[in-house]
Amino acid sequence: MILKQYYLGCLAHASYLVADETSHVAAVVDPQRDVDQYLVDAASSGVEIRYVFLSHFHADFVAGHLELRDRVGAEICIGAQGQADYVHRSLGTGETIELGPQVRLEVLETPGHSPESITILVYDLERSASPYAALTGDTLFVGDVGRPDLRAALGWTADQLGALLYDSIQQRILPLPDETLVYPGHGAGSLCGKRLGSETVSTIGEQRRLNYALQPMSKDEFVQIVIADQPDSPAYFTYDAVLNTKEHSTLDQALERELRPLSLDEVLSRVAAGAQLLDTREPGDFMAAHLVDALNVGLGGSYATWCGTLLDPGRSIVIVADPGREEEAAMRLGRIGFDNIAGYLGGGMAALAARPDLVERDERLTAVELAADLASVDPPLVLDVRSPAELEEGWIEGSLHIPLNHLHERLEAVPRDRRVVVTCGTGYRSTMGASILARSGFDDVADLIGGMSAWAASGLTRAR
Repeated sequence: MILKQYYLGCLAHASYLVADETSHVAAVVDPQRDVDQYLVDAASSGVEIRYVFLSHFHADFVAGHLELRDRVGAEICIGAQGQADYVHRSLGTGETIELGPQVRLEVLETPGHSPESITILVYDLERSASPYAALTGDTLFVGDVGRPDLRAALGWTADQLGALLYDSIQQRILPLPDETLVYPGHGAGSLCGKRLGSETVSTIGEQRRLNYALQPMSKDEFVQIVIADQPDSPAYFTYDAVLNTKEHSTLDQALERELRPLSLDEVLSRVAAGAQLLDTREPGDFMAAHLVDALNVGLGGSYATWCGTLLDPGRSIVIVADPGREEEAAMRLGRIGFDNIAGYLGGGMAALAARPDLVERDERLTAVELAADLASVDPPLVLDVRSPAELEEGWIEGSLHIPLNHLHERLEAVPRDRRVVVTCGTGYRSTMGASILARSGFDDVADLIGGMSAWAASGLTRAR
């Protein structure tokens, strides 16, 4: 048996290749949309990908099921409660697919995170008649379970799905043998749960002992504890969940359409017509010089998640990138289904050499410099864009706290008659916040280099 995990750090997403080396038949579970790695590994192992499974209709990314169907003819398999526009096989509890004489896949319907969620049991029949591994999707994570509150826009309440999740855990997951490996759909950093561990594999026995959501409790207690304190979900989650049920362009088709250079005049014309201007360079480069009205989301962090949070999927996007990184910027947007890219600024920032009037520069401060400014007679306002949970680590005295994902809707709370210095945890999100302020007409904006990590490392006082 071949069982390989692929982990995409920027989306904290795990996918899997399972194959029987005797029959040379393989399946891919929950693939990311750029599927070349699965094809390369299948070819090197001498196996053919005949099946592609979706454990559910993912909200945080667009899966690569249509790509594998079109590239190698893989049959798409989803849970029996799922409804999709494309041709697929529906599988209910107990139904199996034999990859060969040694490897069997068995479906368990485990609704809760979503109504159509399934867990896929992997049997290595040469080793044991018991399931070797459970590919749990977003039903069970290491240290957590899938959140049940992401389908409100589609008619499901958190209480309804939470009750289903409890039944799935009690009736389908906990009866599995302790030694069965747990391979989840996400790890730490995913917004599909609240306490995900950093490990990407565990066992049923370990989770039975250590996972807070698997401890003995009533259904009502379970629902309340699982719903409580969930992080805000990005606006694009419902968009992606629906898109994963639809027939749509493949990533290759989208990139072929989108990857074209635009002149500066074309960029300005498209922005004037309503396009969103996205600068994907790193924070220091962006703050040093950028095109007026650009939003900064750097490729070096959780780029796709923040783009999905701050951008409108219904409006076109023009990319500004370091030359040579335009395809990466577009491809990673494609991973979340943002296929509305109008093109990119040809030549990057060099295209602005003759138009200094279109270049904006914003100040960056070290922690020591900010501390000195705060002690002056005319101190700036510190705008802290971290999440509420991060504030437990401390904050700068007198700062205004507005989480980045709520900044645009709460701009009226930020005074316009003071210099504003934006801070976050490490300096990645602060430039996003600064760019939102600048686009909204704030004239004197700066950010804290290194964020609160740099502030703490400098030995400066944090309020509690």
